[in-house]
Amino acid sequence: MAGTAKFVIESEEVEALVQNCGGTVLDLLASLTKSTKMLARPTISKYHVGAVGLSSDGRIFIGVNLEFSGLPLHHSIHAEQFLITNAAIHGATKIDYIAVSSIPCGHCRQFLQEIRGASEIKILVITESEEITYKPLSYLLPHRFGPDDLLEKEAPLLLESPDNGLVWAPRNGTDGAEEELRTAAVEAANRAHAPYTGCPSGVALMDSQGRVFAGSYSESAAYNPSLGPLQAAIVAYVAGGGGGYEEIEAAVLVEKEDAVVRQESTVRLLIQAISPHCNFRVFRCRKSAKIHSLSD
Repeated sequence: MAGTAKFVIESEEVEALVQNCGGTVLDLLASLTKSTKMLARPTISKYHVGAVGLSSDGRIFIGVNLEFSGLPLHHSIHAEQFLITNAAIHGATKIDYIAVSSIPCGHCRQFLQEIRGASEIKILVITESEEITYKPLSYLLPHRFGPDDLLEKEAPLLLESPDNGLVWAPRNGTDGAEEELRTAAVEAANRAHAPYTGCPSGVALMDSQGRVFAGSYSESAAYNPSLGPLQAAIVAYVAGGGGGYEEIEAAVLVEKEDAVVRQESTVRLLIQAISPHCNFRVFRCRKSAKIHSLSD
């Protein structure tokens, strides 16, 4: 993990690292976890957490905890949430193993339930013992409440790329940068996992270098562990090499016009706290693709 922080390790590099360390890929996950947690940004607790996950396609995804000074703790992003969101952004469809530097809290155990086959995900908690033992998530949450309790059996779950049917129609005379942000936010809203409210949303951020980072809303069957679209976009920002949050210069939120759950107030609160000068705009749309600007 030396040099530029890497939050995704491609399968070819994973194979090379395994050969170099002389162990197994599971040994590699464990060894990466200790250094990974130093990438966390826990501005309130000062408690660093790192999570490293292996996807079914051989890639490794990194997750760390993020906290935001001046805001209530529920705005924080847990390392396991970061890891899964990072995997979703990069098109992973299944996570088989996760190594974490601290025991997953109940919040994270519940969030992980949104993945199909969650009970079989193997979890390793790094301890002082040299023994490496992975246990299924069902061991940590034996009597789960999850999607099976609320959704039809074949409903798309987290990491399964639903299409929520929202379409952005470009308008003449629109600024190119804003157009790019709105398009990215709509695409993120279409990937959102919002089966419990039917209110998908997405956020796109642009930094001082003109780079765009987008994130999708992810709901939990237990509701409270849900991850907002701005938090997901911040995951994309950090994982994509973003620096201080003050470098975020523009943000766009896209959500449904008739949403029973609205993100604007919480997104505005968080974006103003981390980057007060950021130009934040909100667009609400229907599946008919008619999008209205409601705020500047």
